[in-house]
Amino acid sequence: MGFFTRTKETAPCIVTISHRFEELSAHVKFTNGATINPGDTVQVQGPEIMAAYGELVEESRMATITRASGLEQLWTRATGDFEFMELCEFSFSDEVLS
Repeated sequence: MGFFTRTKETAPCIVTISHRFEELSAHVKFTNGATINPGDTVQVQGPEIMAAYGELVEESRMATITRASGLEQLWTRATGDFEFMELCEFSFSDEVLS
């Protein structure tokens, strides 16, 4: 990994899609132990996976991991907390809770 250059690698993965009343989620687990660092991007190869309501679907796929450059990793770590705070919603009230 260079300070200004990105690198790409491929990794086998298992994609889990849940479309149930209790849970609506999508997860990718790398079967070769690859880890994702701040600033990295992942693109799962293959056709779209659709799960009908009430189903849990698991498929084996290949994923392309684009590793962030050193500069991008530093920037992501420095600014990530600010972007997270945009997702938070705060409410202030004059009422005292009892």
